[in-house]
Amino acid sequence: MQRNLWRNFDFYLFGAVVFMCIFGIIMIESAIAGNEELTGYPQKQSIFVAAGLALVIIVAMIDYHLWESLAKFIYGFAFIALFVIFVYGEARFGSARWIDTGLILIQPSEIVKILMIMVLADHFNRTKDVERDLRWIGKSFILTLGVVIWILLQPNLSTSIVIFVIWFAMLWVSGLPLKYLAILGVIAIILVAIAFPLLEEYQQARILNFIFPNPEASYGEEYNIQQSKIAIGSGGWFGEGYGQGTQVQLRFMKVRHTDFIFSVVGEEFGFIGTMAVIGLMAFIIIRCLRIAQTASDNYGSLLAFGYAAMLFFQTAINIGVNLNLVPVSGLPFPFLSYGGSSLISTIIGIGLIESVAMRKKIIQ
Repeated sequence: MQRNLWRNFDFYLFGAVVFMCIFGIIMIESAIAGNEELTGYPQKQSIFVAAGLALVIIVAMIDYHLWESLAKFIYGFAFIALFVIFVYGEARFGSARWIDTGLILIQPSEIVKILMIMVLADHFNRTKDVERDLRWIGKSFILTLGVVIWILLQPNLSTSIVIFVIWFAMLWVSGLPLKYLAILGVIAIILVAIAFPLLEEYQQARILNFIFPNPEASYGEEYNIQQSKIAIGSGGWFGEGYGQGTQVQLRFMKVRHTDFIFSVVGEEFGFIGTMAVIGLMAFIIIRCLRIAQTASDNYGSLLAFGYAAMLFFQTAINIGVNLNLVPVSGLPFPFLSYGGSSLISTIIGIGLIESVAMRKKIIQ
């Protein structure tokens, strides 16, 4: 039986993820070159990648229906984990998002994104025969808000938005009537208007700097965006060569190994390199959507679709930030940016999708 299951393992998806992760390590190596404080980061990322790929196999072997039966426990675990990080989390960059284990820093909100895909897939699967009305929408929203509120309080606006996007994407694919789109749009605008004054000062600054940019700014988020655009522009068609980018190697661009790793690719490998990266991410997302279409049941389909929506949104926003098309968000580029919690949680998601793929049709 196990041998038959592995026949449906999506090796193309797995191979694309492995390639992206290895390329990410290579780009991190270039991005932090000459910085003694960050010297060990490529090695740490390599360990995260190896651990993550092992977890892909382990999670893929587990029947994904197990998570459906544990949905309430998973939701409770997510709630408690976020409450603990709110009370005991270590403050970094103006927000309490981390737990220091002594060996590594753990960011629970990254793991919660995957957990909420499981929880929402179970919820929408159980309510698939329920009338699509405001009550149906409201229940799923409250379920999502119950976790997101603790992420907002950290404060972590970007991850909160990601989880709401996952909720809306799964709401949509579960049969959201078109007549409610306008209502949800108006509610979203009202909530944004109410929430803006409540945001942290640095969060407000990011939005205001995007709307009213100061071209002469020589520091802060605006400075990083300027350097990012210079880096991408200087890359031209084919780039300046690996390890040869001036903005990167002379350290004009900050957080280049995390939020702005896409700009490093643009400067060193040019337009062709960035399009190759975007193309590979598109391939990964399309494979996830294909698995969603061929899943053996609605729950598996929702899992794969929710994960694909998360990947698409995070990729689009990260690229948008690097190109100054959206305000700075702090969202990493999936599989490419440095970060243990983000990488591990994203790769675990691949294992979840592979579990769905393996059980779409058991060959006798």
